[in-house]
Amino acid sequence: MRLLDVTGLTKRFGGLTAVDGVSFGVEQGEVVALLGPNGSGKTTVLNTISGMLPASGGTIRFKGEAITGLAPNRIAHRGIARTFQLVRVLPSLSVIDNVVAALAFSRRPLWGEAAREAALERLAEVGLAGRADENAEALTYIDQKRVELARALAAEPALLLLDEWLAGLNPTELRVGIDLIASLRRRGMTILLVEHVMDAVRALCTRCIVMNAGRKIADGPTGGVLADPEVVRAYLGEDHARD
Repeated sequence: MRLLDVTGLTKRFGGLTAVDGVSFGVEQGEVVALLGPNGSGKTTVLNTISGMLPASGGTIRFKGEAITGLAPNRIAHRGIARTFQLVRVLPSLSVIDNVVAALAFSRRPLWGEAAREAALERLAEVGLAGRADENAEALTYIDQKRVELARALAAEPALLLLDEWLAGLNPTELRVGIDLIASLRRRGMTILLVEHVMDAVRALCTRCIVMNAGRKIADGPTGGVLADPEVVRAYLGEDHARD
């Protein structure tokens, strides 16, 4: 049984079909990239999986159970956590309180000293040990991304959805970010990530799914998919194909 099964997923916004009958699965322990040009429907797929948007058609099954149409909090409690394209830290709170807030609404809620201890563990995992009491708003961009990731990890997810988590980083920060996601992979975490940074995709993902204009156009091992002529035409361009 696959951890995630998406079958015939469709999402319409009025007369616009943003996701058009997309099907794919994710196995336990896989790190899978969801790729495609801007506007291809990638983030909409993540939004329907996480319950942020209702699907117009199709089914989503997680651990064998249908989650299509469930509220985001119920999907999160089943073991799916996510980050967003735009960083969403709580700016008025400290770094640790950002994570404590997430723990209060996790599958196994924690409060008080137990929450603080768990939050410190999550912060250590993302490289923010020793910075718990700093103001989240004052952090650099990559460190705010780390806080958001720590909040997602606080939910103890079976599936982590990363929506362009590496976007906007300079080359040094990008290397740090790739290493951090690689550390999660080594722990056996299942990750579905939307990403445009091909160096990260090649380093992290054994498999890629590519979308264009709302439809899936490729799905398979990373090397083969990134060399697929249709993927090159629709998304990568010849320069990327030769990298």
